[in-house]
Amino acid sequence: MVESKHKWKAWLYLSPAIILLLIFTVWPIINTVRMAFLENYNSMAVVGGKVYNFGIGNFKQVLEYNAFLDCLGNTMLLTVLTVPLSTFLALLIAVCLNAIKPLQRFLQTVFFLPYVTNSIAIGMVFAAMFNMVGSAFGGENEIVVTAGIINNVIEFFGGSAVNWINAGSTYAANITVMVVYIVWNALPFKILILLGGLQSINKQYYDAARVDGTSRRRVFTKITVPLLSPMLAYVVITGFIGGFKEYSSIVGIFGEHMGPAGDAGRLNTMVGFIYDSLSTQQGRASAAALILFGIIFVVTMINLYVSKKKTHY
Repeated sequence: MVESKHKWKAWLYLSPAIILLLIFTVWPIINTVRMAFLENYNSMAVVGGKVYNFGIGNFKQVLEYNAFLDCLGNTMLLTVLTVPLSTFLALLIAVCLNAIKPLQRFLQTVFFLPYVTNSIAIGMVFAAMFNMVGSAFGGENEIVVTAGIINNVIEFFGGSAVNWINAGSTYAANITVMVVYIVWNALPFKILILLGGLQSINKQYYDAARVDGTSRRRVFTKITVPLLSPMLAYVVITGFIGGFKEYSSIVGIFGEHMGPAGDAGRLNTMVGFIYDSLSTQQGRASAAALILFGIIFVVTMINLYVSKKKTHY
């Protein structure tokens, strides 16, 4: 422990980090709460001397806004679909990687690369893969459709090209593309965490199961999953938190319109709703941010309660 007469040195060394946290973390949180309870707050009008009344009008505006339920529904749907799927796939890949000794580090690097790549850039690549481009030429304005890689694969196996993200595409097709992208983008971090957990499991459990002639399925369900449950709980909780904050992935594929051409805002999320309100209605944006925080807090508490009963330490 630091002696009392030297505590001022510790505070001195910590002061730069504390000051930065106060300015860029603590104060923005306090200011967001303040703006959320100021009726129709607008920072530009404050400069002109306008005074705002304290109330909950901003929260009423958010809840009564037509697009709010659509944004909330999109956010919850993407979260519910992607978190379990990405966690299950990450667990399977981590188990396979743990069983492969040759080239294990190389494969770990390959699987981790998407995590260090810009999400907007990845989204643009996925948009090109699922894209369908039409071009008109010739005397009779003949239209030729150039399919992306995904549709080329579908047609190779005898299927028909699907309009995934272009004008006229269905909501189901749009959600499918987003689920594929979000799951693929979420795998690296989860694989890294689960692989680290697998490598920390005592090998004596597997040796004893091998001596008893236990099947691989039973080893997986009775040894691997229970001993890996703390890591599984962690990736599930962080996955839900990240899922409710989805925004950049949709922008990467559909652009700032958050939807296919002709149907802007179809895939807008809660974070997108907040971002759209920031320029003109900071009060409503702050209220929406607090509502999103409340949803994430409740879901996290539920996850913690469930994982507490299912987690083996």
